[in-house]
Amino acid sequence: MTPLYQTKASATGGRNGQAALADGSLTLALAIPTEMGGPGGAGKANPEQLFALGYAACFDSALNFVASQKKVPLTRTQVDATVGIGRNTSGGFALSVKLDATIDGPDRATAQQLLEAAHQVCPYSNALRGNVDVTLTLV
Repeated sequence: MTPLYQTKASATGGRNGQAALADGSLTLALAIPTEMGGPGGAGKANPEQLFALGYAACFDSALNFVASQKKVPLTRTQVDATVGIGRNTSGGFALSVKLDATIDGPDRATAQQLLEAAHQVCPYSNALRGNVDVTLTLV
């Protein structure tokens, strides 16, 4: 694969540290959520939140891309991504993802087809396929 675009980010201090994009456009304080035994904290993010943001945005773009390719007019789309983390059977950790998509414009059957087609072209979906449980729901 020849990348069309690349970006670079760095993190220090792990889940209780800081992450920043190399171009200086975003720097975030990080904190382990209280549910995982960490301090949490207002204004502090965690990797699962950042992954959810990226996947939601990417999948919404994929929805709009496949709709334009199929010439299906859309009035509005929204993707809500819920990312979970938990222990796997090997003693490590694994992720789960639930994508709830709102697709206004087409009938329900067409919207479902767009949802499934987006899951085939979205790079996040392609990276996770076979590794992470992803549940798709048409809202």
